[in-house]
Amino acid sequence: MINDLFTDVAEHRGTAVTTEAIELVRGLYGSAVDAASSPKHAVEILEQQLADADHVSRRSSVRGDVLGDALLDRTQRIADLETRLNQLEADRIAERKRADELAEAHPDVYGLIQERDELQLEVERLGAALQEAQAQRAAAEGRCELLERQLEAVEQSAPAPLPAGRQNMPKILIVDDQPDNLLAMTAVLATLEQELVTVSSGREALKALLDHDDFAVIIMDVQMPEMDGYETCAHIKRRSRTRDIPIIFLTAMGLGSEHSARGYAAGAVDYISKPFDPWALRAKVAVFTSIHLERHGR
Repeated sequence: MINDLFTDVAEHRGTAVTTEAIELVRGLYGSAVDAASSPKHAVEILEQQLADADHVSRRSSVRGDVLGDALLDRTQRIADLETRLNQLEADRIAERKRADELAEAHPDVYGLIQERDELQLEVERLGAALQEAQAQRAAAEGRCELLERQLEAVEQSAPAPLPAGRQNMPKILIVDDQPDNLLAMTAVLATLEQELVTVSSGREALKALLDHDDFAVIIMDVQMPEMDGYETCAHIKRRSRTRDIPIIFLTAMGLGSEHSARGYAAGAVDYISKPFDPWALRAKVAVFTSIHLERHGR
């Protein structure tokens, strides 16, 4: 829509639109977006996300406790079976009987062995499930910490403090196939005084990550043609030089558990829904930038 407006104006005046005009419109657009929203709305969004992450953490913790108890019970049962089997083996040695004679003397021995083997398989399954629950809880706890920092930034009515001087600041990569969305996000994030790299596809995002270094965060639309956000995220996480860059998914599909679970599985660390709240978006980006600077000792 904005680009169409620029095109119409250029055709009407017979001259190309200048960079200054585009920056002016971006500034006006950012001011208008801010005027239409408030930190209070951003706090509500982040508090809901924090509640969801806390719920996942508590649910994973309870599931981990249940799995741990089941694992302990199966392990104890295996130990009891091993004791009984060892006793039967000792009887066999003492009486120097063949295996078939042992089976006749103790017809339950093979049943005990089978039960033990089945329990050992169950122990392996429970152990894997327990590790999954613990990993899920750890990830949810990490999201809680991030959201708490984002809430603090919004409640202060300003992004997290960042060092002055764009030359020392990491970049932000914005990926969206809609020009209007790119314009909106650049207008909102311009106040952070960071270099914004905007691309319109997943393939362009992968190329930008090869051409540029020092990205603090990637903001990526989920629904894109050819290569969607999930696939692009998976490619980014497979590359050693880019796998640690945090990715925020921007989605119009809502923040249901199905979509968020798929996003977290792909490697995203955060979500924000369209239409996005400018205060929440700035807080998220500012916090990830602060974390990037902390890790790199700036």
